[in-house]
Amino acid sequence: MAEHRVRLLAATLARLAVREVASSSGGEPEHRRRERAQAIRAAFERLGPLYIKVGQMLSTRPDFVSAATIDELGKLHDRVPAAPFSEFEPVLEAELGSGWRRAFRHIDTEHPLGSASLAQVYRVRLADGRTGALKVQRPGIRSIVHTDMAVLRTAGKLLAAIRPKFNAVVDVDAMVDLIFESVDNELDFTTEAGHMELGRAQAEEFDLLTVPEVLMVTPRVLVQDLAGGRSIREIARGELAEDERVAIAHDLLAFMYRSYFVGRLFHADPHPGNIFVEPGRGASLIDWGMVGRLDRPMSLKLALTLINIVQNDGDGAARAWVEMGKPTQWADIGGFTGDVAGLVPKAATASLEELNFGMTLTRVLRHSTNRGIKIGPVIPMLGKSFANMEGSIRCLAPELSAAEVLQAELADIVLDLVCETFSESHLARGVVELLLAANGSYNHARGILRDVSNRDLQIPVDSKSASNQELTASKIFYGTLTGVGGAWLWQRLKR
Repeated sequence: MAEHRVRLLAATLARLAVREVASSSGGEPEHRRRERAQAIRAAFERLGPLYIKVGQMLSTRPDFVSAATIDELGKLHDRVPAAPFSEFEPVLEAELGSGWRRAFRHIDTEHPLGSASLAQVYRVRLADGRTGALKVQRPGIRSIVHTDMAVLRTAGKLLAAIRPKFNAVVDVDAMVDLIFESVDNELDFTTEAGHMELGRAQAEEFDLLTVPEVLMVTPRVLVQDLAGGRSIREIARGELAEDERVAIAHDLLAFMYRSYFVGRLFHADPHPGNIFVEPGRGASLIDWGMVGRLDRPMSLKLALTLINIVQNDGDGAARAWVEMGKPTQWADIGGFTGDVAGLVPKAATASLEELNFGMTLTRVLRHSTNRGIKIGPVIPMLGKSFANMEGSIRCLAPELSAAEVLQAELADIVLDLVCETFSESHLARGVVELLLAANGSYNHARGILRDVSNRDLQIPVDSKSASNQELTASKIFYGTLTGVGGAWLWQRLKR
C-alpha cells in the first residue's frame, strides 16, 4: 500500500513539474495559466487530505504562487463520494466498544451530512434524546497520511537544498511542519474537541455567536451539537433585520480579533461553509480541525501592525511587520516601507464591499518576501483566516468595515492585554528576570571592587568606554531597585 502510494505521488507531482517547466519557457496566454492552475487544484484534491492542506497553505502565499493558482486553490474542497456506513462500523466498535449502538437512538445512515477524505458525518439522535452530528474517521486514513508526510518531508528538504535563497525567506521546513501539525490535529478528534472547547469559551463573550458543544469524543469519533440554521452564504439578507444582520457580522469579526490578540488560538478556515446563521439565534462557527496559534510576542506585534494600518500609518505598520520577521542580509527595508505606505491608505477607510482587509495582509506578505524579509508561516495562515472570515461576512453585511470594528474593539482588547501583563504569573516572571539581571550586575560590581583591591583596575580613557562604565553602574542601581520594587508590588498583589 505504501509503495503504491509513493508511486502515485511521484507520478502526479512529476506531471505537474513538467507542466510548470513547459509553461515557464515564454509568455503564457491567460487561458493556459488558468488551465495549469486548475490542473494543480485537481491534483491536490485527488491526492487527499495532506495535499489539500498543502494547497490551502500555498493559497496563503501570494509571494511565490501566481494569482491564477491562488484563485484556484481558494476553490479547493475536501469532498469525496460517500462510502457505505458499514465501512465505518468497525471504527465505531473499536472506539466506543461492542455496545456502541446503545449510545444512539437513531443514525441517518442514508443521508450523510458531509463526506471528506478524512471522515464522514451523520445526523444522529443520542440515547438521551439530544440531536447531534456524528463524525467518524475513515479506516486506514492515518497510514496514508503518514506515508504522504514522509514523501513531502523529503521533497521539502530537496527544495530547500536546491533553492537556498528562497528557503532563507520562506523557511520550507517551518511551513511543512505547520502543515503536518494541522493534519495531525485533524487525525485526532480529541485535539479538535479541545480546540472547540477553547473556541466555545472565547465565544461566550458574544451574544450572537456560539461554537457547538462536544457531546462525545475519542481519537476517531466525535459527536457534537448540531448547528442550527444554514450556511451564511445561503441566508438571504432579507431574512434578518438590519440591526441583527450587522450585529452578527460585527460579533464574527470581533471574535476573530480577540482570537488573534487575546486567546491566541484562531479558527484557520472560517469560510462560508463553516459558519451557520439562524435568524433570531445568531451564528455558529463549526469545524475546528484546522486552527492556528500565536505566541504572545507575535500577537502583540501583529496587533501593532493592524493598529497602524487602521490609523493610516504606513511607516509604523512596516516597522511592526519587520519586528515580526527576520530581515535577510539582502533585505531592502526602505523599499518595503514604501510598498506598505502605498497600501495602507486604502485599507484604513474601506468597507468589506470595497476592499478585503485580510488580503491587505497577504499583499504586505508578498512585498516583504520580495524585499528579503522572512516571516513565519503562521502569519500567512492568519491572513488567509481573516480573508476567509471577511468573505463570509461579506455575504451578510458588506457595508461593514473591518478597520472600524477593530477600532471599536481596541479598548477592550488593550485592557485585557494590560490585565494579562500585570497578572501574577507575568509579574513573577518579570521579577525573576530582573533579579537575574541584578545578580549579574552585583557580580560585575564585585569584580570591579576586587580589581581595585588588587590594584588591577584599568580606567578607560576614551569617552565610549567611560560611557559604558556609567551604563554598567546604572544597570546595577536600577536593576536592583526595579527588582526590589517588583518583588514588593507582587507581594502587595498577593495580599
